[in-house]
Amino acid sequence: MDSTTRPTALVTGASSGLGSEFAIQLAAKGHDIVLLARTRDRLEALAERLGSVHGVKTHVLVADLSRADAGRRVAEELAERGLQVDVLINNAGFGTTGRFEEIDPEKDHDQLMVNVVALVDLTHAVLPGMLLRGTGAVLNVGSTAGYQPSPYLSVYSAAKTFVLNFSLALRQEVRGRGVHVTALCPGPVETRFFEVIGTRNAAVVGRFTTPEPVVRTGLRALERNRAYVTPGLGNAFSAHFNPRRPRNLVAWVGERICRKALQPERDRPAAVPDGATA
Repeated sequence: MDSTTRPTALVTGASSGLGSEFAIQLAAKGHDIVLLARTRDRLEALAERLGSVHGVKTHVLVADLSRADAGRRVAEELAERGLQVDVLINNAGFGTTGRFEEIDPEKDHDQLMVNVVALVDLTHAVLPGMLLRGTGAVLNVGSTAGYQPSPYLSVYSAAKTFVLNFSLALRQEVRGRGVHVTALCPGPVETRFFEVIGTRNAAVVGRFTTPEPVVRTGLRALERNRAYVTPGLGNAFSAHFNPRRPRNLVAWVGERICRKALQPERDRPAAVPDGATA
């Protein structure tokens, strides 16, 4: 594919985990890649690898998405570089776990800025151009935690509920106008997420999987214009068939399940990686 005809994908949180895997798989499909994260050296190493292996153009954007002006700054830099985004992968995010009153308020604030505000701001930045051209795609990374209230992961699960509902609503708004919008809602994935959150016990249900099958499933769903996808049979069953009402009962059950997140890791067997289940 000629570089003048290759689509360009912007991947946030691209320095590791799901983000770097999205970049790898999109480059393999012939996309030029814009890598966005806070860690320049990791981005530059990945950019060099993608260019060498797949022969695509790569661009590195260093940004802290917890900043209030992050979306505007990214949009300005894209414009300055003359970059047109055809595929947006809103992957950047992190979580907190524990009793709400014991969590650093600034950390929860930054979490919402990255998981919710930056996601919306970046979508605002690129969606109008997609609609004008009549083609484009947005994939927002949610979580199975977003399907129900998750005590001790209260802010994280609420943010991921926003991601899912925002994606579903936006998809209806742009339906028939050439733009696909999909929410990817995986279960536990072997990434730095659990290192940052501080415990693997935050994976209160489901078995761990690796980034490769999760990203493959997400990109396939995006190509097929599916509203949302939950990789893994167990995760999908839980997402589709668990009762959602009465809401107080769901939250009560959730609190008992999510108590695991408060346990020291030695009190709970380590999750076993499983490449077939998300």
